Amino acid sequence: MTADNEIELKEAFQRAQKGHNNKAKLVASLKSRYNKLEDKTLFHEEFVHYLKYAMIVYKREPAVENVIEFVAKFATSFQPPPNTEDEQQEEEEEEEEDDEDDHPFLSFIFNFLLESHKANSHAVRFRACQLINKLLGSMAENAQIDDDLFDRIHQAMLVRVTDKFPNVRIQAALAMTRLQQPKDPDCPTINAYMLILENDSNAEVRRAVLSCIAMSPRTLPKVLKRTRDVKENVRKLAYQVLAEKVHIKALTIAQRVGLLQQGLHDTSESVRDIVCSRLLPAWLFRLDGNVIELLHRLDVENCAETAMETLKAIFKTMPTEELLQNRGQLDNRKVIPADSMTCENVLYWRALCEFLKGKGDDGEEMLEQVLPDAATYADYLCGYLKAVPVLTEEQRADFNQLELVMTKEFISQQLIHLIGCLDTNEEGGRKRVLAVLQEMLALPQTPSSLVSLLTEKFLALIPDDQRRIQTVAEIISDVREPIMEPSQPVDEKRSRRQQVQLAEVKVRIMEAKQALEDCIAAQDFSRAAELKDSIAGLEDHRNQVLQEISESNQPGDKEAQVEKNDPETLLRCLTMCAELLKQMNIKTRTGPTISALMSSLILPSIANAHPAVRNMAVVCLGTCTLHSKELARTHMVLLLQIAQLDEVKIRISALRAIIDLLLLFGFQLLSETASAQTAQPTLSPDKQEGDAATAEDQGDIPEDTAQSILVMLSEFLDSEVSDLRTETAEGLAKLMYTGRISSAKMLSRLVLLWYNPVTEDDVRLRHCLGVFFQLYARESRAHQEVVEETFLPTVRTLLNAPATSPLAEVDINNVVELLVELTRPSALIKPSANTEEVCVHDYLAVRMCGEMLKDPTAPEVRLYAKTLSNLELSREETVREDLTTLLQQLVQLVKDRVCLRALEKMLHQLVDSKEQAEVLNASALQPLDVNADEAAAEDPSKSAKRTKRGQRKACTGKAGRRPSRKAESSEESDGENVPESVPVVRPSRRAKTAALEKTKLDLNPLIDQEANVS
Repeated sequence: MTADNEIELKEAFQRAQKGHNNKAKLVASLKSRYNKLEDKTLFHEEFVHYLKYAMIVYKREPAVENVIEFVAKFATSFQPPPNTEDEQQEEEEEEEEDDEDDHPFLSFIFNFLLESHKANSHAVRFRACQLINKLLGSMAENAQIDDDLFDRIHQAMLVRVTDKFPNVRIQAALAMTRLQQPKDPDCPTINAYMLILENDSNAEVRRAVLSCIAMSPRTLPKVLKRTRDVKENVRKLAYQVLAEKVHIKALTIAQRVGLLQQGLHDTSESVRDIVCSRLLPAWLFRLDGNVIELLHRLDVENCAETAMETLKAIFKTMPTEELLQNRGQLDNRKVIPADSMTCENVLYWRALCEFLKGKGDDGEEMLEQVLPDAATYADYLCGYLKAVPVLTEEQRADFNQLELVMTKEFISQQLIHLIGCLDTNEEGGRKRVLAVLQEMLALPQTPSSLVSLLTEKFLALIPDDQRRIQTVAEIISDVREPIMEPSQPVDEKRSRRQQVQLAEVKVRIMEAKQALEDCIAAQDFSRAAELKDSIAGLEDHRNQVLQEISESNQPGDKEAQVEKNDPETLLRCLTMCAELLKQMNIKTRTGPTISALMSSLILPSIANAHPAVRNMAVVCLGTCTLHSKELARTHMVLLLQIAQLDEVKIRISALRAIIDLLLLFGFQLLSETASAQTAQPTLSPDKQEGDAATAEDQGDIPEDTAQSILVMLSEFLDSEVSDLRTETAEGLAKLMYTGRISSAKMLSRLVLLWYNPVTEDDVRLRHCLGVFFQLYARESRAHQEVVEETFLPTVRTLLNAPATSPLAEVDINNVVELLVELTRPSALIKPSANTEEVCVHDYLAVRMCGEMLKDPTAPEVRLYAKTLSNLELSREETVREDLTTLLQQLVQLVKDRVCLRALEKMLHQLVDSKEQAEVLNASALQPLDVNADEAAAEDPSKSAKRTKRGQRKACTGKAGRRPSRKAESSEESDGENVPESVPVVRPSRRAKTAALEKTKLDLNPLIDQEANVS
């Protein structure tokens, strides 16, 4: 026997600590010794004895990790090797030999670990779960364990996934990977996984579950929800899991589109990269690389922009040669034939052309291979647009015909977008494109849905604003007052009747003339005078008949202009006008042409009975007033009336116009309008009080006018119509951020609106306000002072909210944390370099102390006392002395023990100001000590001295306080068996080596010490 074959257990554990040792040889040597033993009990006890030294170490030391790995390999080495031959026979044999149990050593290890998982030490619980995870993971794929053992492991790990230490939860979750039963609708493991994904506060735990959860119709929605997780690494892993485990056909169209929309617009670049490099290639692989088929799976008609972004993301990863190979079904004219056009291939063509156009000079040569010259394309576009059918009312009731027309309109939109990729530098091609676009705009058969886009592309080809105005005015005139050419057929019966009448008159004239001559010859002059008058009348009648015949023979010689006022025509004209005003430079003033359009088209349309016409007229009016301060003064009152009286959609358009005018001209615009008759909004008495806002240059502005607008906006925030409420909140956020208004009460309303459960489903509102609060508070010290003024009114509102109010459900602690974080001096984009300067938190601390002194027995005193310890106070001595005095008074009055402890702790920090300043200065110059927590645990006295003034949560600020033990336990995690997170900046190799040498743990001294004692 060699020495290796008779290796001692202690020596095996000593060797296993070193990473360079061959674990397989150690396992084989120890296994050989184990098999020779008749009584295995002593071996089991001794093995566990040495294993315990590793299990009491919580830190991920290399030596300990090597021992755990060795134990797992040794224990699973007793499992029979996987045998794929004659599997059915093996299963039958196993069924016959039910009495055969697992290997005794493996069973013994499992029993020991299952008894240890309830230990008080979190290190033991962590190592027990880690070993169970490694044991189960090291077993063969077709390995089997006893049902009783399976149930015991299952129950133990279900308990441990609720452990208070994240690392324990991670290992327990990973250990249950092979215990899942996806086909069982009541599988407790999957239920636990789904609960963790929804509720676990630690991101690494959620990542661990994501990496091992089995995909099924039950778990898929939970995984999809993690793509919207607050942590970047969780979102990143969720997309990886979906790419690797979920087939594109298992997702609905809405889910596919949602994934791409969120992923391609994610705030994290690494998440966007995962979507482009993992998710899209995985989907394409499952569709045999067919991009057009992928577009079919996305329903491009309803999500064109998402499909465009998806295509451009795919094109970025394609080589140039492949781009040109996949150029669709272009013919020799470099266009798609009309009979083979589909929504997907036209969108692909547009995306390819825009992608190549975006490459600049590098893509110009390739663009010429996939797009014809401007003149050819203009004729191609004209032919297709004219072929789009116009449906009658009866045909619109037929869904098939309506769907066909909608498809053709979508294709037309993509073709119009392609105009932006044409080379219009050549004069002839540009003129031809302009002519086609002008013809399409004037053509009554052009669908209304294309008018805005056609106008946009038309105006983009005309650089001069005056020429734009003149051209669009001419088109509007042609559309609204077309030249009518009457083409009535000649009535043959009437013509014949007129000819007969003319012949009769001529005969009567001839007879009268003959009688006149006879009377003159007979010298009967009285009779001759009568006949002469009769002849004159007959000749007048003859001339009249001749004129009628002449008019009836020339029906097409006259042209007439008839003004059209039907809703469709007005809407078309207003759409062109709105696009013109939008494209004009903001500095371009309104001239006679725009004034004529205002008086003849826009203002009359505001009173139109059709809502769509009124809405577009309001949009035109609001855009037009941006170009002229005089127009803004004149029509501000009208816009205010519309914002309160009309339909919701029109009110929102008017509200947008009002907000834009206030942003551009400020509240000083109201100084001129106040003298005119203004439509004062209904002011509720409770909202008039205290709602005065500081507006820009408000000294020259009538306060009532500005206040009335703010009260109107405040009432809109209470509207039951979510769109109106959202638009108002967004407008107020813009006005406050730009400094047009500064109102603590209005900011408080926005904070309460953000937290109100009523707005939970209003994603746009929540997102807008969430971004606004951060930007607004970080912008300047003045903004932080406004936030500080909102603190107490907001808290009072929540505390006094009746039980029936939705605000009663709001977590006040969360609101307070937000306001404290927003007012941190270190959160400013440009923080003050003077640390002695009085900061906003100083004022906030004094306010809270004053509030507590009013009623020391109030329930909110505990909230204020807790908040005081989270403030970043300045080192200004006067403020510190004032706070010390206030805190001393509070300590005498407050009876609640929790509050007293918090106040005494705060008072102790303030009294020891000089030492505190030294600690702060020293800590500001030193890097963060990653081992501070362990050092604090070893020496509690040092830990107490390290308590700093201005403590804050590490996750929300730049300068942080050392987190409490509870917070530390909820944030710590290791992420074993989980894809790596975003890499951090590493120290130099020399520093890293020195640090490892200092912190390296060796179990040998502990083992030797134990041996000496025994």
